[in-house]
Amino acid sequence: MTADNEIDIKEAFQRAQKGHNNKAKLVASLKSRYNKLEDKTLFHEEFVHYLKYAMIVYKREPVVENVIEFAARFATSFQSPPKTNEEGEQQEEEEEEEDEDAEDDHPFLSFIFNFLLESHKASSHAVRFRVCQLINKLLGSMAENAQIDDDLFDRIHQAMLVRVTDKFPNVRIQAALAMTRLQEPQDPDCPTINAYMLILENDTNAEVRRAVLSCIAMSPRTLPKVLKRTRDIKENVRKLAYQVLADKVHIKALSIAQRVSLLQQGLHDASEAVREVVCARLLPAWLVRLDGNIIELLHRLDVENCAETALETLKAIFKNTPTEELLQNRLELDKRKLIPEDSLTCENVLYWRALCEFIRGKGDDGDEMLEQVLPDAATYANYFCGYLKAVPVLSEEQRADFNQLELVMTKEFISQQLIHLIGCLDTNEEGVRKRVLAVLQDMLALPQTPSSLVFLLTGKLLSLIPDDHRRIQTVAEIISDVREPIMETSQPVDENESRRQQVQLAEVKVCILEAKQTLEDCIAAQEFNRAAELKDSITDLENRRNQILQEIAESNQTTDKEAHIEKNDPDTLLRCLTMCAELLKQMNIKTRIGPTISTLMSSLILPSIASTHPAVRNMAVVCLGTCALHSKELAKTHMVLLLQIAQLDEVKIRISALRAIIDLLLLFGFQLLSETAATHTAPPSQSSPDKQEDDNAAAEEKADVPEDTAQSILGMLSEFLDSEVTDLRTETAEGLAKLMYTDRISSAKMLSRLVLLWYNPGTEDDTRLRHCLGVFFQLYARESRAHQDVVEESFLPTVRTLMNAPATSPLAEVDVNNVVELFVELTRTSALIKPSPNTEEMCVHDYLAVRICGEMLKDPTAPEVRLYAKTLSNLELSRDETVREDLQTLLQQLVQVVKDRVCLRALEKMISQLADSKEQAELLSATALQPLDVNADEAATDDPSKSAKRAKRSNAGQRKVCTAKGSRKPSRRAESSEESDGENVPESVPMVRPSRRAKTAALEKTKLDLNPLINQEANVS
Repeated sequence: MTADNEIDIKEAFQRAQKGHNNKAKLVASLKSRYNKLEDKTLFHEEFVHYLKYAMIVYKREPVVENVIEFAARFATSFQSPPKTNEEGEQQEEEEEEEDEDAEDDHPFLSFIFNFLLESHKASSHAVRFRVCQLINKLLGSMAENAQIDDDLFDRIHQAMLVRVTDKFPNVRIQAALAMTRLQEPQDPDCPTINAYMLILENDTNAEVRRAVLSCIAMSPRTLPKVLKRTRDIKENVRKLAYQVLADKVHIKALSIAQRVSLLQQGLHDASEAVREVVCARLLPAWLVRLDGNIIELLHRLDVENCAETALETLKAIFKNTPTEELLQNRLELDKRKLIPEDSLTCENVLYWRALCEFIRGKGDDGDEMLEQVLPDAATYANYFCGYLKAVPVLSEEQRADFNQLELVMTKEFISQQLIHLIGCLDTNEEGVRKRVLAVLQDMLALPQTPSSLVFLLTGKLLSLIPDDHRRIQTVAEIISDVREPIMETSQPVDENESRRQQVQLAEVKVCILEAKQTLEDCIAAQEFNRAAELKDSITDLENRRNQILQEIAESNQTTDKEAHIEKNDPDTLLRCLTMCAELLKQMNIKTRIGPTISTLMSSLILPSIASTHPAVRNMAVVCLGTCALHSKELAKTHMVLLLQIAQLDEVKIRISALRAIIDLLLLFGFQLLSETAATHTAPPSQSSPDKQEDDNAAAEEKADVPEDTAQSILGMLSEFLDSEVTDLRTETAEGLAKLMYTDRISSAKMLSRLVLLWYNPGTEDDTRLRHCLGVFFQLYARESRAHQDVVEESFLPTVRTLMNAPATSPLAEVDVNNVVELFVELTRTSALIKPSPNTEEMCVHDYLAVRICGEMLKDPTAPEVRLYAKTLSNLELSRDETVREDLQTLLQQLVQVVKDRVCLRALEKMISQLADSKEQAELLSATALQPLDVNADEAATDDPSKSAKRAKRSNAGQRKVCTAKGSRKPSRRAESSEESDGENVPESVPMVRPSRRAKTAALEKTKLDLNPLINQEANVS
C-alpha cells in the first residue's frame, strides 16, 4: 500500500472525529478506496491501528464516540442491502436448490469481529468497554434479515456472556446491549435470556438493569422478571419497566391480578416520574389496544374486587382527557339523566360514579357539567330507592346456588356505587335534603336492605346531618324501628264464649216469639193495657238480640292489635350495632355520652357482647371501645372487660379489643389503669385473691403510678408479639409503636423486642409489619434525645440476644452487623430533627462507647468483641475532653487484655484518632489568631518526609471525618457499581506509578482531539 493510501485512512479517522462531517460520504469514499485494493491485509491492519487510539479511551468523549460510530458504519457497509420480499423468495428457492449454501461474511467484517473478540479479555476496562460497544453497534447496524456465520455467532455469544459479568458496569451495559439480536425467545434454554434474567435479579447497578430491560424480548418466561422490576429500588428502573410493559406487552397477556397490581403500585409510587409514566404511557397504551373502550378496560380489571384501584385508574384517565371529551364519552343516560335499571352493570355504574366525583372535584367550574350527567336529588333518591328495594333477599337454600348468589352480590356492588353517588348530589335546599334523608332512613329501617349496605347508608345519612345531637336522635330512632318494629298481633276466638252467646241469642229469640204471640192474643181479647206492656218488652228483647248479634260478629272476627316486639336475631343485632358504630365513629370526640347513648349501651351493646354469634360480638366490642373514647368513666368501668376479651375470645374479636385498648391508652394514658383498679377494689369480685391484687395494681406513665398493672399489660402485649397469628402480632407491634412514639411508655426492653421482630426472618412476608416498624424506628429516634437514650439502652440487650440465639432459632440467621449499623445510625446526634443547642453536652454515642467498652472488658475473649471494636470506629464522639480522656483510658485497658489482632488494630486506630484529634484541637487553638502561611504547602512538597507524614495523618483521620458526616466508607464493589455514563473509573491507589501517570497524561490529551497522538505515532514511524 502506498503512502497516499495510508494518509487516506488517517484523514478519514481525523475527519470522522468532527460531528458536522457527513459520515456516509466518508464511508463511501473509504469503501471505494478499499474495493480498488488487491491486497487488503495492509488496509485491515492500518484501520485497526487507528481504531486502537479510540479504544483506549474510557470516557464518553464526543470525538471518540464519532470515531466508534464511523468504524461501525464502515464495517457494516459491506453487508448486502436488505432484499425485498420477491428477492427473498427467490433466494429461498435458490438456497433449497443449492442445498442451502450460505454466503461467507465479508473479509473486512470478519476481520473486525475477530480483532474485537480477541481483545475482549484485555486487562484495560476501557478496551473491554469499547470492544462491547463496537460489537453492539456492528450487530445493531446490520439489516434485519442479515446473517452471520454460525461459528462467529457462537464466538460473539460466548464472549458477551463473559462480559456481562464484568467488574465495570459500563462494560456490562454494552455487553447486554450487544446480545439483543442474539436472543431466541422460543428457546426455553436460550443462554442470552437466562443471562438477562439473572442480571435483572442480581446486578447491583441500576443502569445495567435498565439496559437489560430495554432490550430483553418479551415471553412468558421473561414477563414475570420485568413485572418484578416495577418494584425496583431505583426510580429510573421502575419507570423504564412500565415503559417496556406499555410498548411491548398487550393487556391480554397479563392476568387480572397482574393488571391490578401494576396500576395499584404505579399510581401510588413514591416517584412522580413513575406515576406520570403510568398515566401517560401505560394506560393510553392499554386503551389503544382496547379501541379506546374504557368500560372494556374496567371489565379487564374485575372492578367488583378492586373498586378503589379502578376508581384511581379512571381519575388518572380523566386528568389526561379534555373536558369536552369527558362529556362526549359519557354513558348512555336517558332523559332523566339516569342509567336505566336494566342497563346497570358494575362497570358503567363505577364509571358514572368516578365521572361525577371527578367533575364535582373541580368545584364551581364543574357545577354546570355535573348537571349534565346527574339528575336532581329528589329524582335520584326515588331512582335509588326503587333499585335498592328490588335487590332480592336469598334464603339459605338459594344461597347454595352460586348463580343466584353472584347475581345478588353484583346488585349489592351496584347499590354501593349508587350510595356513593349521593355525595355528589346538590342537597343545599332544605326540602331536597329532607327527601334524601327520608329515603335513607326508610332504606335503613327496611328489613330487606342487605347488611353490607348498612354501613354506607348510615355514613351518608350522618354526612347530611351536621349536628351531633340530631345525629344521635336520628340513628336511635332508626335502631328502635329496626329492633322493635310495630307489629299487629291477632287474638284467637274463645269457643266457650261463642257458645254462651249463641245460647243467649236463642233464648232471646224464643222470648220474642212468645211475647209476640201473647201480644196478638191480648189484642184479640181487647186487653190494650196488657198489649202496650208486651209491646215495650218486645222492643227491649229486640234490642238485646241486636246487642248479642253484634257481640257475636265482633268475636267471630280476628282481633288485630299493634304492639312493639323486640327482635334479637343475629342479623338484626348486627345491623343495629353497625349503625351505632358508624354513629360513634363520626361523632366529635369532645361530644359527651348522653342519655340516648347510655340507653343504647345498656340495651344493645353490652348484651351483644355475650352473644353467641362472633360477628355480633365483634361489632359490639368495636362499639364499646369507640364509646369509651367519649367517656373516661366508661373507659374505667369496661377496661377490665376489654382486657379479658383480648385474651380469651376469637382472633378477630381479640384484635378489635386490642385496638380499643391501645386507643384508650393513647387517649387517657396508663393513668387510666390505676383509676380502673381503684374503682374495682370496692365491689366484691368473684376472681381469686391473686387476681384481685393484680387488678388493684396500676400502670406506670409519667407520674407516681403503681407498676404491677402496667407491667401485666406490657406482659400481655409482649406475649402477643410471640403469637403465631400474624394479624394479632402485627396489630400489637403497631400499637406498641404508637404508645412509644407518643411517650405513653418508655421501655428499652420493648424496643429491643420490636427490633428483633423486625429482623426476624419469620416476619419477612408480613409487609405491613415490616413497613410499620421501619417507619417507626426512624421517626422515634429522630423525635427527641430521650428517645435516642432508649435506643442506646436497648443496644446491648439486642446484640446479646442475637449473639446467644441457638442455631435452631430464626434469629441465628440475622446479620448482627446490620443490626449494629441500624443502632449507630439511629443514635447519631445529626439525625435529630431538633438537635440540642448545647454543643458541649455529651451525645448518645459517648454513652454508647462507654457501654461497649464496659461490655468488652467483661469478657475480652468473647466472639462479639470484634463486632464491638468495629462499632466503636463508627461512632460520632463529642468534643468533650473529659469524655475523650475517659474513653482513651478504657481503650488502653482493652488493648492490654484483648488478644484478637483485628480488634487490637481497630482499638489502636481508635486511640490514635483520639490523640490526633486532641493535637489538632490544640493546634487550632494555638494558630487561631495567626495569619495563614501561604508557603506551607510548598515547604511540605520540598520535604517528602513531612508530606508522607501529613498524608499518613490525614488518612488516619479520614474514617473519623466520614463518620462525623453520617456516611460510611464505600467498598470497592460499591465504587465499581457506581452509576455513571462512563466516568466511574476507580480511584487510583496513592502510589508512585510512572506507567499509570504516562497513560493518564495520554488520555487527558485525547479528551478533545485524537490528532496529536496520531501525528506523533506517524512521525515516530
